[in-house]
Amino acid sequence: MSDDSSNSPIEISFEVGSAYDFFASLHVLHNPGEFGLRGAWAAGVRSRLSQEQRDLLEEAFKHIFMPRDWIMALPEPKDADAVLAALGQIPAEKRVLELVVGSEMEEGAEFIQKVADKGSWTPADRDEVMEGFKKYGEKITNKKIESMLDFWIKAPSLGEPLLEALQAYQEVFFAQEEKRILPRLEEAVRQARARSQELTPKELLSELSRGLTFEKLEGVEELVLIPSFWITPLIVEGKLTKKKRSLMFGARRTEDSLVPGEVVPDQILLTLKALADPTRLRILRYLAQETLTPAELARRLRLRAPTVTHHLHALRLAELVSFSAKNKQERLYAARMDALNATYAALNRFLESAPLDESQNPAGEEVFERGQVW
Repeated sequence: MSDDSSNSPIEISFEVGSAYDFFASLHVLHNPGEFGLRGAWAAGVRSRLSQEQRDLLEEAFKHIFMPRDWIMALPEPKDADAVLAALGQIPAEKRVLELVVGSEMEEGAEFIQKVADKGSWTPADRDEVMEGFKKYGEKITNKKIESMLDFWIKAPSLGEPLLEALQAYQEVFFAQEEKRILPRLEEAVRQARARSQELTPKELLSELSRGLTFEKLEGVEELVLIPSFWITPLIVEGKLTKKKRSLMFGARRTEDSLVPGEVVPDQILLTLKALADPTRLRILRYLAQETLTPAELARRLRLRAPTVTHHLHALRLAELVSFSAKNKQERLYAARMDALNATYAALNRFLESAPLDESQNPAGEEVFERGQVW
């Protein structure tokens, strides 16, 4: 397959495994608002663990997101059991740092290990981390950098308790969850593989990302596509090597819900919530007429830029906007009227379908809410 903006072919490959969602689910459960998930349900899942395990996972998943390189090296099947078995083979004092480095921190591996070995950090260390993030055009606060440095120092002592917490999470929740999501992951790859024969790489990525236009693919020779049930409809893009990139894309269907046993599909709920806000309706009206940046929208709406960004994220979760990234700081947004029409159709199908007996659903909301995730 060749990109329409380049004469060089791009090889498309696929990765399937619930191991990716093992990590993604933990990130989503600790950041439910970012993914449109009810906080009470997420807290209910976390409450199945001990308080010590909850506290450790909350801290760890501020600094560990998706160790994709590490997961890719796992033997088949790439599932949660494979994750736990591989972690068990790593010396406890190196276990956490393996996951940190696997979360796209490879270039800083030597520095991270140096800080951990010292058992302390200096202002010069903090400045060096800051410069590393600036190099890639990413904004980060001193407070967040200091939190990372503190975590790296503690990492050697956290290896054993983190493994125990992950084993407990697998036992009390994810073992059953991966049985539910694996067929969806396999289905998503089958569909994406078929579409890859019909579309250019840019077109395929736009479709899989549900609205993101990739401006540049020049120099990329291989794309590794990874389905994820838990991050839907967002994506996670990564650079594996100079010429190889990965993309985690949403595998959850329009009629699916992230909460097991939930009757109302997520897409319908998120769309209705997004539309039930006057500011978001005004944003959509502007974007239905022309493409605009968040800064341009902020000026027209007379709102602060962070407020507009918040509303755009809610619209993105509802799949009502598309955007192209000119660079890390500037995105150009447009309304996705086709997605709005698709949600209307899904709502009609839902309302016209025969209701299930929800009182027979053991995984329903009453059970999970007792315990008060680009």
